[in-house]
Amino acid sequence: MNEKERAKKIHKILNKIYPTTPIPLDHRNKFTLLTSVLLSAQCSDLNVNNVTRSIYSKYYKPEHFVKLGRKKIERLIKSIGIFRIKAKSIYLMSKQLLENHGGKVPKSFEELEKLPGVGHKTASVVMSQGFGIPAFAVDTHIHRLAQRWGLTNGKNVIQTEKDLKRLFPKKTWSKLHLQIIYYGREFCKARECYGLTCKICMTCYPNRRNPIKIKKA
Repeated sequence: MNEKERAKKIHKILNKIYPTTPIPLDHRNKFTLLTSVLLSAQCSDLNVNNVTRSIYSKYYKPEHFVKLGRKKIERLIKSIGIFRIKAKSIYLMSKQLLENHGGKVPKSFEELEKLPGVGHKTASVVMSQGFGIPAFAVDTHIHRLAQRWGLTNGKNVIQTEKDLKRLFPKKTWSKLHLQIIYYGREFCKARECYGLTCKICMTCYPNRRNPIKIKKA
């Protein structure tokens, strides 16, 4: 089975298990989506949602966070990992949105990636989930799964993103990103499947006997 055949089988399995893909991060608008994605680095979506539930009821625009200032933002998100760094990014990002974009989240990778704390993965999530523009946000989890499933041999998320975009139709990218995340959390966990026991791993590699070693991103 070559990689294109594997991709088709994987896509079929994912569509059957996850016909719909709700956005896992709660948000009120594109700005709060951007903020939540930034907060989700090294932190679970559940934890982010628990923290932002009370925040977004009061603060949901860049001007709100600029007015709050870094120290107050820190106090609001202190239960989230690396909260001081994230508070600084949120404050500076909010300030830059007001100064350069009229308080609006820009609709381009180039402008998004100029914002403090916003990398390519974060920009990809906002473009796909916020603006509905096809993007394939690849983080370390998707990188791990793509290697297990024989869709890439890339040593980093950049190469993995290129490989996945080559294998799957553009119109499927945004949904596939979420489907892969959901599947990985539920069935192909890092310390449980090891490329041996879930339906996708067994379908792609029925004769595999040894745990697959991942090239870390």
